[in-house]
Amino acid sequence: MTFRTSSGILSGWTRVAFAMFSVGWGANQFSSMLIVYRHSLGLGASVVAGLFAIYAVALVPGLLIGGPASDRYGRRAVVLPFVVLSPLATLVLVLGPRSLAAIAVGRAIGGLCSGTVFGAATAWVRDLSAGDAGSARRTALALSLGFGAGPVAAALLAQWTPDPLIYPYLPHLVIGVAAAALLWRVPGPAASAGPPVSRTPRTPRADRAGLPAAVRTRRFWLAVAPAAPVVFGSISVAVVVLPEETGLSPLATGALTALAFAGGIGVQPFGRRLEARWPGGGVVAGLACAAAGAAAGAGAVATGSRPVTGAAALFLGLAYGLCLVSGLRQSEELAGARDRGAVLACYYVLAYLGFAAPYVADAAGGALGAVGTLTAAACCATALTAWLAAQSGLARRRGLMSSGLLP
Repeated sequence: MTFRTSSGILSGWTRVAFAMFSVGWGANQFSSMLIVYRHSLGLGASVVAGLFAIYAVALVPGLLIGGPASDRYGRRAVVLPFVVLSPLATLVLVLGPRSLAAIAVGRAIGGLCSGTVFGAATAWVRDLSAGDAGSARRTALALSLGFGAGPVAAALLAQWTPDPLIYPYLPHLVIGVAAAALLWRVPGPAASAGPPVSRTPRTPRADRAGLPAAVRTRRFWLAVAPAAPVVFGSISVAVVVLPEETGLSPLATGALTALAFAGGIGVQPFGRRLEARWPGGGVVAGLACAAAGAAAGAGAVATGSRPVTGAAALFLGLAYGLCLVSGLRQSEELAGARDRGAVLACYYVLAYLGFAAPYVADAAGGALGAVGTLTAAACCATALTAWLAAQSGLARRRGLMSSGLLP
């Protein structure tokens, strides 16, 4: 896929990455507002979890449609309209600050924008990077900065401005307009992106299965898919479950969010290097951090200790960053040029299943309690770490045997 060089100072992939940053900001600014809504509107924990889950429910159709559509019709044609729509979703939240219906609609539109943009734009960055192996880290960094900065800014404005239901959303309106303006100048393909995937030799089978060929491989389901929900599952536990269970204020929630995402962003260069030396190693390390974070979270809820809460959030942030970089890189390697958007969209669908973690935690809490739920999560993450470490070791041994380095 060949792209014309974009005009201006910023490169094309930088502009697309900034659009991902903007949509990520709009998507996650809501996490710091959950406590504000709960106190201002008198909402119960299940309603708060439901508002959080609406985003993920709306996001999945966007992913399933946006990624394959960008393979067929071009990245720009799919990404640009939803980058424009993203600040309008925030505007709905501003116009209906005390209406549950308006909040739900705004979240649903935001989820649809995120789903459509993230898969297609990740593939677009890869296209504009000319196959550079660093494209996975670029998209992971853009998303992480948006996911982290949005809730921190919202928390600060909720704490210190006159109307905590309106002012926290205003920065995204400005950033969203700027992202749309910058993206407008990024050209689409100079020529057609090529024939649709349905015309390739493998097409009929892919169409019948409803999934791209790469997603139907053993490697995807054994090495990539199992850890994908941990990406957003770990970060949602850090920024939603822990603040709820430990009674943090909006400002403290913003600080905890900043800590989690700082860890997730800071570890990404290490994750990329680890993945280059040990394919699948980033996921294994990320799952180990998720297990440690969930265990520390159980201790934080049991003791009420703020330092332990911070440690839990940091470990969960590390899990997010490591699993995201590793998962994106492995998905890109499995994908072909003509189905990259679809493959990445499938990966994001699995990753976003993790956003159900607060809802699952609330449901399980009735039977196990918060401490028991987090302890069970730590045990599951530990078992998954062992499983994927074994799978990675077997794959590495097969690779060495096929190359003749092992008998």
